[in-house]
Amino acid sequence: MAADRRRGAHPASRPAPQRVGRVLLVEDEQDVAELIRYNLAKEGYDVVMTANGADALRLARERQPDVVLLDIMVPQLNGWEVCRRLKKDPELSAIPVMMVTGRVEEGDKVLGFEVGADDYVTKPFSPRELIARIRAVVRRSRQADAKEKKANLKAGDLEIDRYRFEVRMKGRPIELTPKEFELLATLVGTPGRVFGREELLDIVWGRDGFVEPRTVDVHVARLRGKFTAAKAEEPGIETVRGVGYRFRDAKP
Repeated sequence: MAADRRRGAHPASRPAPQRVGRVLLVEDEQDVAELIRYNLAKEGYDVVMTANGADALRLARERQPDVVLLDIMVPQLNGWEVCRRLKKDPELSAIPVMMVTGRVEEGDKVLGFEVGADDYVTKPFSPRELIARIRAVVRRSRQADAKEKKANLKAGDLEIDRYRFEVRMKGRPIELTPKEFELLATLVGTPGRVFGREELLDIVWGRDGFVEPRTVDVHVARLRGKFTAAKAEEPGIETVRGVGYRFRDAKP
């Protein structure tokens, strides 16, 4: 958990985990559903639960989750049909779907991927592995969406080209590491929006391994330093005390 990574934090003083995303869990085995809900809630996820396929489609439309965890053998509509309908719906097709099931036959996995599943996890599973795979599939979805919609970013004299992996300020190239590049592109992509440190960890680092929130501060400082070293104007990254960072709205 993110709070566990903060050195010196006393257990009694740990704040509630920051919400990092919403998960729609479709599982009719109550003990399995509660195990998944408990572990996801500890990591800061908002978990919406249902035990049948028909409600899963309704909740997906109403709650717009970041990912759907879908058992195959659920009542009313099985998981294969739920996944097929989600992926055929233009408003829902971008939501990643992870099959979480006891069906381990190769044919079941092939069918799962054929109807559009983004990942396939078999029971029994490690909660830690499940969370890592949720982060990975959501991260891939966000990256694909960002590249499709915001391949080229421009804010005043700052230009970012994701395809060419180039950053320029007033035409002057700025050499950045992949993490610095993604950090800058994330902030510039939504000017004015405040990103928490934990959220930036999830987007840029995927929260792989034990990365501390202070890592974001270090990379922002290095990012600013790269512009200074290139004798270029620093990008408008503002620190929001106690929360995180935002990119200042471009002035007209």
